[in-house]
Amino acid sequence: MATRQGIDTKVLNALTETETFPFIAVKAQFDTSTVRVWTGKDDITLDSETYLGAGTALSFGGVDETQEMKSNGITVSLSAMDDTVLNLALSENYQNRRIEVFLGFLDGGTNNAKGKMTLFSGRMTQMTISDSVGGSQININAESRLIDLERPAQLRYNRGSQQYIDSTDTAFRHVQTNVESEIIWGREGASPEQAESSTGSGFHESGF
Repeated sequence: MATRQGIDTKVLNALTETETFPFIAVKAQFDTSTVRVWTGKDDITLDSETYLGAGTALSFGGVDETQEMKSNGITVSLSAMDDTVLNLALSENYQNRRIEVFLGFLDGGTNNAKGKMTLFSGRMTQMTISDSVGGSQININAESRLIDLERPAQLRYNRGSQQYIDSTDTAFRHVQTNVESEIIWGREGASPEQAESSTGSGFHESGF
């Protein structure tokens, strides 16, 4: 493996070659099926999985990489695809389902892949379908998990939130009781009024 996580030696070697044959592959995971397509013709096998050739029917927006810790979304477009892909887009729950975009390199212009690297990994957030004479076009907007950093946290340090995370965890079972407890500082058994009068301003005749 290379020093940068996710890029293997085969990809690094391909990047240094005079002539390269790059391709893009997309893997979108729905509840009942997974769509795998790539920008070449015919089928290709990547990590023992078959990707359907989509050619120019597959496109996507640029992948931005910055030094800031923020989410950069992408848009993947599929046009003139068969009814299987269209039916998935119309009937399946797609929000928050995983989608990955890969950059790979072919071996000498064949359909044999030298290697691939992950360009984007995130979740589908929005899908639009537009019809035309040439067929249907599906646009998928996706965001990386870094988008969660911009959302306010809905969980709290209390029993209810902890039970939502793990119903067997009882670490916060006494939190509510402690919050509602009235703690009296001073002599043992003193009422709040007695404790306040005994402390006064915090000084006694002895000066302490």
